[in-house]
Amino acid sequence: MPTRRVAPVAQLDLFKGSDPLAPVYREAAAVAARLPPRLHFGTSSWFSTGWEGIVWSRRYTEGDLAHDGLSEYSRHPLLTTVGIDRSYYGPLPPADLDRYASQLPAGFRCVIKAPASVTSAIIPNRRDEAPQANPDYCSVARFQRDLGDALLGHFLPHTAAVLFEFPSAPRAFTGDAAAFARRLDGLLAELDPRLPVAVELRDPGLLQSAYAHVLRERRAAHAYNLHTHMPLPGRQRAVVPLRDQPFAVVRLLMPPQTRYDERRREFAPFDRLQDVDPARREDTLSVIVEALGGGLETWVLVNNKAEGCSPLTIKALAEALAK
Repeated sequence: MPTRRVAPVAQLDLFKGSDPLAPVYREAAAVAARLPPRLHFGTSSWFSTGWEGIVWSRRYTEGDLAHDGLSEYSRHPLLTTVGIDRSYYGPLPPADLDRYASQLPAGFRCVIKAPASVTSAIIPNRRDEAPQANPDYCSVARFQRDLGDALLGHFLPHTAAVLFEFPSAPRAFTGDAAAFARRLDGLLAELDPRLPVAVELRDPGLLQSAYAHVLRERRAAHAYNLHTHMPLPGRQRAVVPLRDQPFAVVRLLMPPQTRYDERRREFAPFDRLQDVDPARREDTLSVIVEALGGGLETWVLVNNKAEGCSPLTIKALAEALAK
């Protein structure tokens, strides 16, 4: 496990007085000690103010956490990775990557989303207008400009994978499964090989053998995701076997047939578990166990919308695996 770095007092005043999270850390460390070092759990992002007493030592504002929260987040023994999602919505300034890096211990690596400017077949953020084809869809040049150059220059030691999340779009823009696979192949062929790559689908119609073949040839990972439109992660193995993966990525977002906005309203402030389905957990655990059994570095990211509180879902999964 990565060595924990003690954060400066200026960062969120972590060490004024006794540490209220000491009992939480002791319990988590006992579980973490029984997990393989190639298994990494983390949350989809780290801004949730409702995690007081679970991840945070006291109540912080969302702005505090967005700016300085990684220093305290990375102290938790079970949280050894994190998702950086904001890069999906716009370019990440190098100064922000430098700030994140300054808060993380050596060896702590993150799963960072590629920008929607590259992965969306239609121009993003045009909800009230007719969809238009995105001229930068699968453009390596646009990826480098919006994220790739900054990662290579400022964050490469902390990059576990760049996650190319392909959102659903009308088939007229994405093409059929074969056309999508050809376009994906062109993108992956030109990416800098220093950046590990994972691909996440939100359209089950694209989860076909042509897609799996491209990933295998280009040594890119498939993200086995729990998502409203996708089959369960365990079922995705029938198309993309774990034995073909360079590393494993599992993302628990929200269950099938659920909606993001509804789950957010129902579960906020994300301070407790509210929708635990043993069958879904067993499906997820089966993927993790197979990945670890195959010797794969395994990255498991959990969203609050999966069960109501991602750190508590991680705790439950880790305890099950530790047994």
